Amino acid sequence: MNSPLRGKRILITGGAGFLGRVVCERVQGLGAAEVLVPRKSQFDLTHELDVARMYEQWRPNIVMHLAAEVGGIGANRANPGRYFYANMAMALHLIDGARQYGVEKFVQTGTVCAYPKFSPVPMCESDLWNGYPEETNAPYGVAKKAALVMLEAYQQQYGLKSAFVLPVNLYGPHDNFNLDTSHVIPALIRKCIEAQSASRDHIVCWGTGTASREFLFVDDAADGLVRAAEVMDVPEPINLGTGSEITIKHLVERIACLCDFKGDIRWDGSKPDGQPRRCLDTQRAENRLGWRAKVDLKDGLRRTIDWYRANPS
Repeated sequence: MNSPLRGKRILITGGAGFLGRVVCERVQGLGAAEVLVPRKSQFDLTHELDVARMYEQWRPNIVMHLAAEVGGIGANRANPGRYFYANMAMALHLIDGARQYGVEKFVQTGTVCAYPKFSPVPMCESDLWNGYPEETNAPYGVAKKAALVMLEAYQQQYGLKSAFVLPVNLYGPHDNFNLDTSHVIPALIRKCIEAQSASRDHIVCWGTGTASREFLFVDDAADGLVRAAEVMDVPEPINLGTGSEITIKHLVERIACLCDFKGDIRWDGSKPDGQPRRCLDTQRAENRLGWRAKVDLKDGLRRTIDWYRANPS
């Protein structure tokens, strides 16, 4: 069967990035007429005039908004104002531009950071508004959640078709391995490989290791996002995850083993753990999209480690 994306001009913000490159491959494989990837040197998506100029020049049929300014706990603590402004401004200008220029559908990526700090686990989409997000990443999470409200309002008033997906923490090849801005898996992989190569006797990890997280391989996330673009017309939030969690302590031990690092793991309790638990209820994704994750954590970690060894920072 032909995909609804076949023959469409599809604009993918963040299309040159970690998740975006896989999404681009997927929509090209489905027969998109053209895949348009804006670069910051061409269009600063936080600026309204740049967004208007992009829409005027490219006239896309479908917009998939993946671009974000985000990082791990440390980066979120250092840049709360910037992360709120950049993510809110991009969504604001892109969604309104989609209305003005007759875009057929707008697909927005949300974030698990939007969930309340003490949301029941597994986190269900119906709990999204039942509390304030964990403080260290709240500005980013609230900006993303505001985009959901905007899409709901724009569908109600203007008939703009849209989709809204909430991926859990992503990882995989081509991730950001910069220790100042990376998320937990790439940061740990880099720490372990560099320590192993330098014959160091220990690594230091943030927090206590008791917090738990769920992780989704980038290829699975891309498949879920593309499927939402194909079948969803309303911005009903849809979780994308595996439905299973692991403590940071056990994650570090698993990564250390896969990286052949045999030294000690020391914990810096003066640093925050972040949200206590993260694990998503993924039943809606299965029901609405016919999607479920395929890559298990061990296989995904091994593939990510192999890629980083071949492409060290």
